[in-house]
Amino acid sequence: MTEAQTALLASPARLVKTVLPSALEVLEAVAVQNGVCVRPVPLKRIDLATGKAEIIDVPCGATLESKCPSCAKRNRQLRMAQCREGWHLDHEPVVVKGDPDEEQRRLVEQRADLQAAHDRVEKAGDSTAEIDAVIADLDAQIRAAGVRGDVLPDDRPKRTRSTRRRQDAPDLPKRPHEARTVGQTYTAPDGTTYRPSLFVTLTLPSYGRVRKDGTPVDPSTYDYVRAARDALHFSKLLDRFVQNLRRVAGYDVQYFSSVEPQRRLAPHLHMAVRGTLPRKEVKAIAAATYHQVWWPSVETVVFEGDHLPVWTDRPERAEPYPDRQAGDYLDPVTGELLPTWEQALDRLDQDDEAVPFHVLRFGVQVDVQGVLAGTPDADQCIRYLGKYLTKSVGDCHAPETEAQRRHVQRLADVLRYEPCSPTCPNWLRYGVQPKNAKAGMRPGGCRSKAHKPEHLGYAGRRVLVSRKWSGKTLREHKQDRRAWVMEALGLTDEQPADQYAWRPVQAGDPDLLPRARRLLNQIAERQRWRMAMQQAEARATGQPTLSATPLAA
Repeated sequence: MTEAQTALLASPARLVKTVLPSALEVLEAVAVQNGVCVRPVPLKRIDLATGKAEIIDVPCGATLESKCPSCAKRNRQLRMAQCREGWHLDHEPVVVKGDPDEEQRRLVEQRADLQAAHDRVEKAGDSTAEIDAVIADLDAQIRAAGVRGDVLPDDRPKRTRSTRRRQDAPDLPKRPHEARTVGQTYTAPDGTTYRPSLFVTLTLPSYGRVRKDGTPVDPSTYDYVRAARDALHFSKLLDRFVQNLRRVAGYDVQYFSSVEPQRRLAPHLHMAVRGTLPRKEVKAIAAATYHQVWWPSVETVVFEGDHLPVWTDRPERAEPYPDRQAGDYLDPVTGELLPTWEQALDRLDQDDEAVPFHVLRFGVQVDVQGVLAGTPDADQCIRYLGKYLTKSVGDCHAPETEAQRRHVQRLADVLRYEPCSPTCPNWLRYGVQPKNAKAGMRPGGCRSKAHKPEHLGYAGRRVLVSRKWSGKTLREHKQDRRAWVMEALGLTDEQPADQYAWRPVQAGDPDLLPRARRLLNQIAERQRWRMAMQQAEARATGQPTLSATPLAA
């Protein structure tokens, strides 16, 4: 023991608690070092053949390092493997749709019974509010079971607007469509063949001059409103870019992309694109891409402070809008009902001089690089795509100075009252009832993650992958990695997966060990697996087998 440690142990107990790490912190650090989940979820596994039950720790599956570093790192590596496998495919991926399983069939049968009950109640002229709530919950269960779309789609006519391009947007060429997803192959004079792909970086426009640390030179002229709206609707602009890219390319372009913030806090996109197009053409596509948001105006604040709309349980709805909520919001002074979301959109449609709520465009900074498979450039781009996947949007560039903290706060203040979706409670501030309004809504109290400071207005997915990227789901990529490890260790799954039933562990279960003990067991098991892998690699390469240790036994 060093003199410093001896002196520290002789110091007051409060100082020792402040400086020395706790045993649990050391245990979690060792768990992370060995790739063990620090927040394991205990599940009871029941063998349907023998009836034997045992508790198995399942990794939490967190994607953020702040929640579980081990699971976040594992997810990042899995995403990078997914990107690498699909980027330079030389054959068309085969996508096989799965057949409906028993659970999906059972849920749809329940949905049929509820729909029949709903129709009977509606025919009798009674309220269907309670059964509608049950149906909505069941529809959510059906989607969670792996069913795409809704069993009974909304039959209301979809709002359409003119598809005529804006006069300030350049036209784009359109090539005949080919039924392929892989890029073209090029042959060099020496006979070498190449199948290049693209790495594209897209940014949003400037909102004002910024310094190297991302803070505005003049905060009073920095356009925080536009920055907030661009972040809120950024995912829609990306969809438009992909649509335009496929029209111009003439084939079903596949992509793997990740969204992260710049130092100025504006989101931007890194995209691996299978196949290639001329750089000039890709930049022209970005310049011609835009998205218009047709929402009611928020230029005038109608309700704020203590003067807020009041909820009423009286369903006084005007035709032809069906009564799909239990009440309405009204003006606390005049008692007048606020227009519903559908009514507000109808007024917007009838106004010939109406302008879009917001128009999104990309900035002038568009970077396009050609990348070949198996090169250091390809590996570097893949690492770049996964660089910030273990961090939340706000943690990618954590504020270090007071100017940066004020910059984040000013953006958060604007986002607080900016509507993020048709269902956002902030619409009450501007005299419009949100879509599917309900009691308890309050401007500035939206629970969407878009309003949370750590998301900086971007509420979409961090990783965007096209459906035919690799022909596999993320779960199938995970199974491939597991199968590789099992094969390297000479192990096989002896029992089929349907032999087990899984149940959540109830609080206070006497068979549930303390978390610290479970972590110790997981660390020991991971060390045994690592030693077995090292021995398998030594045998495969003809090296001397490592000496056995108690951990490897």
